[in-house]
Amino acid sequence: MIIAPSLQLETNIWVKSSPEQFLAIADKLSHLKAKIYYHRGYMRVEMSPVGPLHARQNSIISKVISLYATVKNIRIVELVNASFRQLAIREFQPDLSYYIGADFELPPRTNTPINLNEFSPPRLVVEIGASSVNDDLGTKRLLYESSGIQEYWVIDASSDNVIAFSISEGRSGTVEESLILPGLAISLVESALKRSQTEDDGAINRWLLQTFS
Repeated sequence: MIIAPSLQLETNIWVKSSPEQFLAIADKLSHLKAKIYYHRGYMRVEMSPVGPLHARQNSIISKVISLYATVKNIRIVELVNASFRQLAIREFQPDLSYYIGADFELPPRTNTPINLNEFSPPRLVVEIGASSVNDDLGTKRLLYESSGIQEYWVIDASSDNVIAFSISEGRSGTVEESLILPGLAISLVESALKRSQTEDDGAINRWLLQTFS
């Protein structure tokens, strides 16, 4: 698939790539709406258009996490589609990422990928997808296991299911309640997604605030 002038690349699959090739392609894609990943000598470029389903679920997940942290007085910073890079080793660009807790140092406000050799990775990352769910549960999960992420949520856009993984010492396991947002049940996140099929944002926010309080 041609995704930029003079650039041909298969999208939405992992392709073999050297770190140098990856950086060259990432530089060419910097002005396009592409999500890019690099892991163990392979890269993945996602060019899928973001329709109302993905966009709506993204906003609902954002509301759940932000409102919960607000009510529970948890320090949090949300980043949308931010890129994180450990040069020649890994790169990822999750839909949502969160720095959480009292002691994180927020990276500077620039338009360059966050340097993981200088700054800690986010504690929580979220991927939302339909056709990409298998990869989100597979290779991307392995990528996040090796990146210092502490919790990883996969949202299946086609079913409103949320699969949450707690990550420790490079290994992940599913959890029914967030460990970095203590007390937040994953089933409640799914309930918010299901409500979004019939309710507006105000109604969902009021329900969330009442539930969290």
